[in-house]
Amino acid sequence: MFSDVGAVFGIHPSLLLIAGALLVLILPVRLRHVGLLAAPLALLAVLSLDLGTTWTQPFLRYELVVLRVDELARVFATIFALIATLSVIFALHVKTRGEHIAALMYAAGSLGVVFAGDWLTLFFCWEVMAASSVFLIWYRGTRESLAAGFRYILIHFLGGNILLGGVLLLMSQGTIAVTSLTGTGGLAYWLVLIGVGINSVIVPLHAWLTDAYPEGTVTGSVFLSALTTKVAVCVLLRVFPGTELLIWAGVIMTIYGVIFAILENDTRRLLAYHIVSQVGFMVAGVGIGTDLALNGSTAHAYSHILYKALLFMGAGAVIYATGRRKLSDLGGLYKTMPLTAVCFTIAAMSISGVPLFNGFISKSITIYAAEKDGLALAALGMHVASIGTFLSINLKMVYYMFFGKDAGLEPKKLPWNMSAAMALTAFLCFLYGVYPWLLYDMLPFAMQYVPFTANKVIGTVQLLLAASAAFWLVLPKLKLDRKISLDFDWFYRGLLSLPFEWLMRGMRGVKGNVDARGGVFFEAVAPYVHNP
Repeated sequence: MFSDVGAVFGIHPSLLLIAGALLVLILPVRLRHVGLLAAPLALLAVLSLDLGTTWTQPFLRYELVVLRVDELARVFATIFALIATLSVIFALHVKTRGEHIAALMYAAGSLGVVFAGDWLTLFFCWEVMAASSVFLIWYRGTRESLAAGFRYILIHFLGGNILLGGVLLLMSQGTIAVTSLTGTGGLAYWLVLIGVGINSVIVPLHAWLTDAYPEGTVTGSVFLSALTTKVAVCVLLRVFPGTELLIWAGVIMTIYGVIFAILENDTRRLLAYHIVSQVGFMVAGVGIGTDLALNGSTAHAYSHILYKALLFMGAGAVIYATGRRKLSDLGGLYKTMPLTAVCFTIAAMSISGVPLFNGFISKSITIYAAEKDGLALAALGMHVASIGTFLSINLKMVYYMFFGKDAGLEPKKLPWNMSAAMALTAFLCFLYGVYPWLLYDMLPFAMQYVPFTANKVIGTVQLLLAASAAFWLVLPKLKLDRKISLDFDWFYRGLLSLPFEWLMRGMRGVKGNVDARGGVFFEAVAPYVHNP
């Protein structure tokens, strides 16, 4: 239906976003919104691309495939461009020019990876994502965000260099096209898997996310929650389908993330752990490798981007309005922030897989695929994680933020654009949940799966009711710990920070020595170089 639009655009969607970032940079502040129109234009450009479209570019002795449109690329590009548009709406009130530029460049990099048909293009866009996304953390401007952003970029550059090592080995073997590496083995295989695995937050390579995302800006964290990990899932789907190791890595992620989320008090750190858990469903689906499981991973990535962005919007709205981020400091906000409470509850029901919301129509595919493939233990682990998700978000988080004991807070009014973005995203979570074929028809493989069978709906409702009963029984004894839970990030926050600090001190000493000696040298030679 967008074929005529396609003729008008005729451009890579990432280039539209880069052009938008440039406009934000050069236009006066009051006109910066013109540059932000690049996000919806990129969405139209994505929808206008026909399957099979390929754009190539000669580079040295290689033919780079900078755009390759297949079913997998189209579904991921669609949701990335859609969530970029919704996130831009959420951030319209932000006056910091650099934050808008970073967000648009970040989205451009994500689309670049999704459409990349060769390893060089993929790696370049991968690094654009890392370099731009860190500013969405740094622009918060606190001591914690500066430190977290620095750790974030170090980890991503490490992962990028590992990935680059694998890419160079593949190219030395004559492989430049991005294709499946499943079963190939060898050093290149493992380097690419580890490099992508870092961005996929595979435990124990996950701690950078739960360290950094809670420290991002209110609007920047919405972009962060949607893009990096799902870009990595897209690469896993393309490069490592059927890799059995990923089944159990994914199941461990689902349970690990939920356990830490249950322990958390910080709203955005709790949500960050649920990214680890929810991406685990996608990673497990990649490992199972059947058409149904791969569809499940793709569908769940699509759903996850919507409801996770909405959760971060809701938590960000609460932080913006109250200045509080700990659950123990909140309560009773449904009275003063009713729209935020409704939208956040919809997102909570979506992530918990409640029927009629989009998490149910996607998460259940991967669990069913595991059962169908005889992986009963994996399916059981994912069921347990689903119950934990319901406990920690739909019950614990919603209760303490909005319906618990009134903390007497007086929130300031939200900008209209934040409320509009939350309402639109909540509507989509419900729309896809009621009409799942809007999503199923986009998936890479033909779908015969029916989510609304009596067994699936009744079984899900029974599990959620049992979890609700357990929560209300233990609620009087629940206490929220104000400390951060110990996780793998403490290894490089604490143990590895000491030698790094010593290195920095040594480098500062060398710099001071060079500066002092250089000053003496220039003072001595200055009289001899004056114009006679």
